[in-house]
Amino acid sequence: MKKIVSLTIALALCLVMASACFAEGETFKIGGIGPMTGGAAIYGTAAMNGAQIAVDEINAAGGINGVQVEFRAEDDTHVAETALNAYNTLKDWGVQAIVGTVTTAPCIAVSAEANSDRVFMLTPSASSTDVIADKDMMYQVCFTDPNQGIASADYMKANMPDAQIAVIYKNDDAYSQGIRDTFVSEAEANGQSIVYEGTFTEDTQTDFSVQVKAAQDAGADMVFLPMYYTPASVILKQANDIGYAPTFFGVDGMDGILTVEGFDTSLAEGVMLLTPFSADATDDLTVSFVTKYNELYGETPNQFAADGYDAVYILKAAIEAAGCTPDMDAATICEALVGVMPTISVDGLTGQGMTWAATGEVSKAPMAVVIKDGVYALP
Repeated sequence: MKKIVSLTIALALCLVMASACFAEGETFKIGGIGPMTGGAAIYGTAAMNGAQIAVDEINAAGGINGVQVEFRAEDDTHVAETALNAYNTLKDWGVQAIVGTVTTAPCIAVSAEANSDRVFMLTPSASSTDVIADKDMMYQVCFTDPNQGIASADYMKANMPDAQIAVIYKNDDAYSQGIRDTFVSEAEANGQSIVYEGTFTEDTQTDFSVQVKAAQDAGADMVFLPMYYTPASVILKQANDIGYAPTFFGVDGMDGILTVEGFDTSLAEGVMLLTPFSADATDDLTVSFVTKYNELYGETPNQFAADGYDAVYILKAAIEAAGCTPDMDAATICEALVGVMPTISVDGLTGQGMTWAATGEVSKAPMAVVIKDGVYALP
């Protein structure tokens, strides 16, 4: 019994010593917010995993200007209210900058609070322009929704100019609606043929039989899906059920469809999407990242993992350029980072020579991939 008590005391002392191994102001505290449970968990888990790999690499290489980084990820379940709770938890922890949030609606809510508090945020993948609107401390790693819509229409015009296009989008979601709006505008300007548009909402995203049949009846041989992977997986199944086999074209929110639980991945064969990252790329940085991710998490990283990884390295570059020190409070660091973000250029997994406008948008080139034999490949 004495041995057990002694061991318990020793373990408790170890925990205290571990928590005290960095005094206040001796590390940079970077927080992460994203959905690690719930319907969008594939996104948030991947982004936080990618961020953790970057933090570990940076610390192993000596830190940021010789200072180690602490990283703490909080789950927002893809719900705005939960995201605000996660943000407050990170504030209590002493966070100095945030990687997040991962999805659009929670990011809009949190960024409003962080703007008032002057806490710098860099979202891996919340792509709506509403995320960065009127907030000078909010930056994006991902393309904005307008860029995705325009790039998708232009890609179809260049490679499938005679396509008869149907669009199915979620009209109560800023992400889906925003991409749809710019896609349709660009397609019309290009003289492309949109033969059908169908919508759905959060409450109706389990049955797309009406929209799928209408797209088929309209003669659409290309179906544009500006949405997340969960409803997209249902659409692919219901199209297959009625023998409808157009080309499906998605956006970055569909990355992760191959890991949806219970989804027959053969139904995604031939699906195209725009993405800034392909795990099949052969450059040294991608190969190293994919290898580490597979070793640590037992799966191939998606775009969101790459976005999270790049986000941490972007913060590193900005902190170094601004000359920040770990004893600075979040507001001081925020003002410093706001000043340097439009001046830096970063090479990462999701883009070479990435730069940022003062309004928060990133400049980088998208690429199209196609799902072939259960993996992403270049067309």
